[in-house]
Amino acid sequence: SYTPMDKVWLLLLLTLALAESKPKGLIMNLKNGELCLNSAQCISKCCHRTSGLSLARCADKAAENQECSLKNLIGVYYKCPCESGLSCDGDRTIIGSITNSDFGVCYDPRSPLKKNNS
Repeated sequence: SYTPMDKVWLLLLLTLALAESKPKGLIMNLKNGELCLNSAQCISKCCHRTSGLSLARCADKAAENQECSLKNLIGVYYKCPCESGLSCDGDRTIIGSITNSDFGVCYDPRSPLKKNNS
């Protein structure tokens, strides 16, 4: 026979197991449109803000021919990085990353029409 405390522990363990089986939370696995502090929190891996004063929200990564940012250490972007397989031709200087002006356009580096490397 189980004691009342055993039943409490069993119920607690069962609750935790069920909660872990469906990953969703306030901190990780955030959907597009949800508020974020860092891209690692978003399912899309892009935490985007429209201006310096706006709240950041999860958003899709940039598709081919869309504006993009190079990946940064802060993890919040004015333009999302490119989707997997695409490259961003942004300003790769340290000044570009500090001033947040490292925007470019996503392109497919395997495409025969890719931009000239300059």
